[in-house]
Amino acid sequence: MRGFRPRSVRAAVAGTAAAVALAVGLTACGGGDDDDSAAPAAANGTTVVTVGAVSNGAAKQVDLSVPVVEEIRAKLPAEIRDSGELVIGLGLLPTGAPPLGYIGSDQKTLTGSEPDLGQLIAAVFGLKPVLENATWENLFVGIDSGRTDVGITNITVTEERKRKYDFAAYRDDNLAFEVLKSNDWNFDGDYRNLDGLTVAVGSGTNQEKILVEWQTKLAAEGKKLEIKFFQDTSSATVALSSGKVDALFGPNPFSAYHVTQTASTPNPTRVAGQWSGAGESLQGLIAATTKKDSGLAQPLADAINYLIKNGQYEKWLAAWNLQDEAVSTSEVNPPGLPLTNA
Repeated sequence: MRGFRPRSVRAAVAGTAAAVALAVGLTACGGGDDDDSAAPAAANGTTVVTVGAVSNGAAKQVDLSVPVVEEIRAKLPAEIRDSGELVIGLGLLPTGAPPLGYIGSDQKTLTGSEPDLGQLIAAVFGLKPVLENATWENLFVGIDSGRTDVGITNITVTEERKRKYDFAAYRDDNLAFEVLKSNDWNFDGDYRNLDGLTVAVGSGTNQEKILVEWQTKLAAEGKKLEIKFFQDTSSATVALSSGKVDALFGPNPFSAYHVTQTASTPNPTRVAGQWSGAGESLQGLIAATTKKDSGLAQPLADAINYLIKNGQYEKWLAAWNLQDEAVSTSEVNPPGLPLTNA
């Protein structure tokens, strides 16, 4: 048995009145038993998924037709297939994380690249997508308990996580250097390229670790990289737009989103180069995440590969300006960040 799924309760795991109020809005796209917001399957078994809906300009909205693929559906664990639902865990409380997932311009619908992918996968399975939002920590609690089938929220594959979870990769895990469009500097993959720059980075992040390592190497060579640490993204982007820093180093999806937001402002920005979130020796990967040995990882990879082969995947990424993170194929449990990178 799959057990009781207290959807409205699970979405409110943040534990404060404010978080509960936000959770109600964030689950409006599929969190209740009576919710009919997901596009219904047509008589021929095809679902139309609207990618980039109510995105407030962050995405180019497009309707994608996705047929049920019976060969893939047959591989699903029987309890999931028979339930008629794919319960998709999202770790976006309390504030959302554009473009991955956030409240749309209608002030009630959860939009973003991650819920859109979940709905595309569910369409391949012929299942109703049920979006369950939580904090990042409680996203994993939901997977562990079986209350959610799959987590889709920018989860990096790591060897540590592979001890508890199975993965189906769907995006490269890239970091990006964002600069003003008027700045002709580009990162060429060599840390020496950063000599003389002032770069903003989030405190306590993986990208901070990488940047500090490069700073140390440059100092040993008599060169200088100045790092400005910020606690929040908004402060860092203000520093970039005002010219207080030369570049911002952070997760590529957030830079891709910020580029779209600044396109029509006096200080538009652009991505000036990328680096694997796993470092120099390994391309990091973002993956749909399931409880280990649940039997769901392979059907998830098969569904993603179907979307890749038939073009919906490319259009989904392009809608959210994430085409630079495309994978050629979805692998089950690919190599992840080694334990030494923890």
